[in-house]
Amino acid sequence: MLDDLSKNLYKTLEESCNSCKSNLIALSGGLDSTIIAHFLRHRKPKAVAVIAEDFVSTDLTYCQMVSKEMGLDLSIFNVTTEAILGAVEETIKILKNFNDIEIRNNVVMCLAIKWAKDNGIRSMITGDGADELFAGYSFLINRPEKEIEEEIRRICSIMHFPTHEIGKEMGVSIESPFLDESVVRLASEIPAGLKVREENGKRHGKWILRKTFEQYIPRQVAWRDKSPMQDGSGTAGLTNLFESVISEERFVEKKLAVEKADGVVIRSRESMYYYEIFRKLFGSPADSQSDEACPYCKHHVGKSRFCRMCGSFPI
Repeated sequence: MLDDLSKNLYKTLEESCNSCKSNLIALSGGLDSTIIAHFLRHRKPKAVAVIAEDFVSTDLTYCQMVSKEMGLDLSIFNVTTEAILGAVEETIKILKNFNDIEIRNNVVMCLAIKWAKDNGIRSMITGDGADELFAGYSFLINRPEKEIEEEIRRICSIMHFPTHEIGKEMGVSIESPFLDESVVRLASEIPAGLKVREENGKRHGKWILRKTFEQYIPRQVAWRDKSPMQDGSGTAGLTNLFESVISEERFVEKKLAVEKADGVVIRSRESMYYYEIFRKLFGSPADSQSDEACPYCKHHVGKSRFCRMCGSFPI
């Protein structure tokens, strides 16, 4: 049964990847983008990896390994803190929120898409969707199988991909082969016990993907721990940057002023930085007409337990 499922998964992803028209891969050196590179290696595609110059990143070594293995024309886009902060404002402007996790992760893709545009490339392939469909998130790893099934259904019912919004705004078409209807349909038929499973004494998300492709891609990549974009690129260092440049006294002063003026509760210095940009661009996020508003930013959330505006979860 497992062999048949793996063969079907391989074939479905192969067809989806080969249907992509772009010849540029947003490469992280992780499982998802490496699977795409495996299928497209015969095209000799280009790849771009965003790496922060001033912060610790984990992607560089893996990207170089994959590019050598797959014969990719890899461009390393080394970005300064100044460039990252500029892209942060652009990301907030496009996504229209101040959600710290979403901004920190998607500033990476904003920079990658900007690199593509600046180099005259009008399309890019991303690994969006694999974590949602195949239980790649770390918070799922140690949950019971029934809970994992429920969470995957919940996540898939609300999943959205800011990369596509950013690409549209910048005039760069984004292709995501994991989001092809055939892949989504197949993933929904695979039980949670094959998505989260133990291998060599350690539980892994995306187990069925890892097991299927371990013979086709570098094993270090196939079984690499999930690394969010913010860690891989180094933009996770923004959190410490804001902690160091905004004093506790100044943060508390700003926090109280925002609560008084807007009724919005800011949880961290980083969120404050993003909120001030958002406020300048769009005004207060509070929705005074909503009966189902986030208790922290007062933005309408409906029945959701997650606030996309400020990133609060659970609410």
